Amino acid sequence: MVPEPARPAPALPGSCRPLSEPYGIIGPVTTTTPRRLMLLDTSSLYFRAYFGVPESVRAPDGTPVNAVRGLLDFIARLVANRHPDSLVACMDFDWRPAWRVELIPSYKAHRVVEETDQGPDAEEVPDTLSPQVPVIDEVLDAIGIARVGAAGFEADDVIGTLTARARTPVDIVTGDRDLFQLVDDGRGVRVLYPVKGVGNLDVYDGAALRAKYGVDGAGYADLALLRGDPSDGLPGVPGVGEKTAAKLLESYGDLAGIMAAVDDPSSRLTPTQRRRLAEAQPYLAVAPKVVRVADDVALPSFDASLPAAPRHPDALVALAERWGLGGSLERLLTVLAERDGGAGPS
Repeated sequence: MVPEPARPAPALPGSCRPLSEPYGIIGPVTTTTPRRLMLLDTSSLYFRAYFGVPESVRAPDGTPVNAVRGLLDFIARLVANRHPDSLVACMDFDWRPAWRVELIPSYKAHRVVEETDQGPDAEEVPDTLSPQVPVIDEVLDAIGIARVGAAGFEADDVIGTLTARARTPVDIVTGDRDLFQLVDDGRGVRVLYPVKGVGNLDVYDGAALRAKYGVDGAGYADLALLRGDPSDGLPGVPGVGEKTAAKLLESYGDLAGIMAAVDDPSSRLTPTQRRRLAEAQPYLAVAPKVVRVADDVALPSFDASLPAAPRHPDALVALAERWGLGGSLERLLTVLAERDGGAGPS
């Protein structure tokens, strides 16, 4: 948890207008040019907060709020240590989009608790985490931190779209390796990856990706679909693990180059590799669309600027009292009030 600040937290103002904006729509996009945009893979982070903060952290009525308070502490630490000029909490409006499932039916199938005809399938989530998610939404809205999502798309796709549109360097904060595909040194896009709970971050730029996986950001999606990912229900190519996938990409450039080599009798593929890749062609034909994040999602208007004071202070006071947010909320409000305009470590 983030240590208590040396100075007392600012008192919450006593009046505000009620929460009224539609989900994820907070106002017009700001016209100022920020120095660094931070994008949060929100569900990934509150899952990590849930498992990283003891469930004994509870509201006055005994309801666990470990994910809520852990996420607030994590955001406070990110803002204090990384000094983003703007920040967006990217949301999963559909954690298992039908268009991905149509292409690969096993996509995240093992996480489904209940299939639904209308809207997203129900995902397997710990019983004491599910009730905390709406609280997180309400608290972020009351603070004034932008929450952005799109029907039929995952947070990854929101992040991919905002990254593609960004005119400034971008920090993507996620515990999901799929987003390594967005790393781009030329545009200053990197991933901040929590390694223990939400306390420590590994910073992945192109050099870090090449050192660990043998590919850069542009090659990571091809590596992932060749390797497969059991956590997402992606089968991959049988017999092709991470190291083999990296060597194939090093030799042939990308997936298209690898498949051209399959059809080229003079290529240096081993007979076993050629056979396995040929047999996996139906999967490899659709996997890129499933694995690669979308970068053209229609998003609502929003204000990504970090607020110096709560947007809805009365609502925030009520939420703080109802859920016992205490020092976690106070620390975040203090950091937001004392921001120094972006100077800090890169």
